[in-house]
Amino acid sequence: MKLLVGLGNPGKQYENTKHNMGFLTIDQILFDLKRETTFSTKTKWNALIYEGKIDDEKVILAKPLTYMNLSGEAVKPLLDWYKLNVHDLLVIYDDLDLPLGKIRLREKGSSGGHNGIKSIIQYLNTTEFKRIRIGIGKPEENDVVDYVLTPFQKEEIPIMKESLQLASQAAQEWIKGKEFPKIMSKYN
Repeated sequence: MKLLVGLGNPGKQYENTKHNMGFLTIDQILFDLKRETTFSTKTKWNALIYEGKIDDEKVILAKPLTYMNLSGEAVKPLLDWYKLNVHDLLVIYDDLDLPLGKIRLREKGSSGGHNGIKSIIQYLNTTEFKRIRIGIGKPEENDVVDYVLTPFQKEEIPIMKESLQLASQAAQEWIKGKEFPKIMSKYN
C-alpha cells in the first residue's frame, strides 16, 4: 500500500493558486487514470481521501485540510492508521526555487524553507520521505505569501498543466513499483 499526499490549502479561494500544486497533482493522477474524483472526508485525519487500486497496488491519495503550514497534522495520523512507514509515502508540493514547469524528485532532504514540509518533518521526526517538487518560480518582488496564494496567469497555465502531467506520470510509475532512483533519473 502507498500513500500519496498532495499539499495545498482547502477552500474555493485557494483552488487554482500556485500553493495548491499538490492538490492539483492528486486530481491530475485521478484524471489520468480515469477514476472518479470522489473523495471521502475523513475528519479524524483532517484530509480528503481517495482509496483505490492502481494496477495491483492499493493506494491512498490525500489532500490535507489542515492548511499548508500544518500538513504534518494530517500526514502522521494517515501513516499510523494505515500502518505504513515513511518509505510508503510520497509528498507532492509546490517549490519557489524551481522555475515554472520544472519538477524535481527527491528521496529525502530538508524542508528547503517550505512550511508544509517543515510540518511533516516535525510530525514524522524524519526527513527520509519521497517528494515531488513542482516549480512555480519566484516572485519578482519579495512578497512570497501573496505570490503563492495567487492563481496562475493565463500564459502560465499551459506550462503549469505540463508540469502537473509530468508529476502525475512520475507518481504513477512509483505506484506501479518502479524504483524511485530510476524515476528520479528520468524526470530530474
